[in-house]
Amino acid sequence: MSSAVELRAPGPRGIPPLFARLVDDASLFPPGSASAPQAVADHLDARGGRYAGVLGPMLCQASRLPELITELAKAKPAEPVPLSLVCDTGLGGVPKALSIIEGRQELLALRMVEMPAPSDVDDIWLERVSEFVPEDVIRVVEPRRGGDGWLDGVKRVAEHGCWPKLRCAGQTAESVPSVEVVTDFLAVACSLDVPFKATTGLHNAVRSTDPDTGFTHHGFLNLLVATARSLSGKDVAAALASTDADELVAEAAALSEDAANAVRDVFASCGSCSLKDPIADLEGLGLL
Repeated sequence: MSSAVELRAPGPRGIPPLFARLVDDASLFPPGSASAPQAVADHLDARGGRYAGVLGPMLCQASRLPELITELAKAKPAEPVPLSLVCDTGLGGVPKALSIIEGRQELLALRMVEMPAPSDVDDIWLERVSEFVPEDVIRVVEPRRGGDGWLDGVKRVAEHGCWPKLRCAGQTAESVPSVEVVTDFLAVACSLDVPFKATTGLHNAVRSTDPDTGFTHHGFLNLLVATARSLSGKDVAAALASTDADELVAEAAALSEDAANAVRDVFASCGSCSLKDPIADLEGLGLL
């Protein structure tokens, strides 16, 4: 739980606790799939901007790590960029990636290592994760969603000290979890000793339909309010399904600082391939 606290924004930036360090920079990932030069330029610009306190670590695939380092070396950031390493080369590729990062500590500060879990999320594999990733680095594991046992996998991940990851979209309509699935996930997540991360499809604050794909996506504001309701025994499904921005804004704004911190101790952050869209939504809703 203490790691989630460390990710919160400093007070001087004036970011409300509910949104501090909420949005991880996933611009290198689909559907945005930015080039490394563009991703670095945008990230450094955002980190020096007015709402830098909303920004979490930069996510980078292990396979694209050399690209990222090359561009950061050209940009010469004033301080190391917080990084979450996403293991797309398998668990066996982690030691090499960590060695590369260790050699460029003037450019990168490793905060997290994220990876998909095998289908059965067995204890032996999770023990290997703990062996490969240093203790001072947050380990994020995504259990494969679906089937009766996936929530047991979420619990098992947490029992090994890893943060579970909830994938909220993908390439098909079926990849977007239903309101019922997310409600069940939150019921488990609120009982764990570690927070969770959310990823994919949470570019906008409020639940909406993508005009290009026709997929209805969850909103990150919906998820924040739903987490608050799950903690207080209220109607979680209704918060997830709501498209009433005014109602969601009013409920989020009414949370005390302690309540907001409690929500973020459960829901640590969400990845977005756009840094501008979440900020624009929060600004437009009057939440920043």
